[in-house]
Amino acid sequence: MPFAVLLTDDAARDLDELCDYIAVHDAPQKADHVLEQIEKAFSRLSEFPERGAYPRELLALGLREYREVFSKPYRIIYRVMDKSVYVLLIADGRRDMQSLLQRRLLGA
Repeated sequence: MPFAVLLTDDAARDLDELCDYIAVHDAPQKADHVLEQIEKAFSRLSEFPERGAYPRELLALGLREYREVFSKPYRIIYRVMDKSVYVLLIADGRRDMQSLLQRRLLGA
């Protein structure tokens, strides 16, 4: 049975902001394509939620409850609980992910 893939409010905002930015600074068709690719990643997570790797920034802190998959160059950080996949963050992997992850997931 497939897992439910649920976006937190922060992740939904990340996705909206990402698509809006691409539509304005590149092209609306490019934003649609990126959204489609990220939605495919969600679909794969529904079927195989444990397939993602542990984010190296969190692994260095000994944290193994979070995983990530890529929709290049975007990183999708999530957590599996029961029969659900909670997407917590969607961000450009070229950003300072250490600070972003600490601020968003660890409240630092």
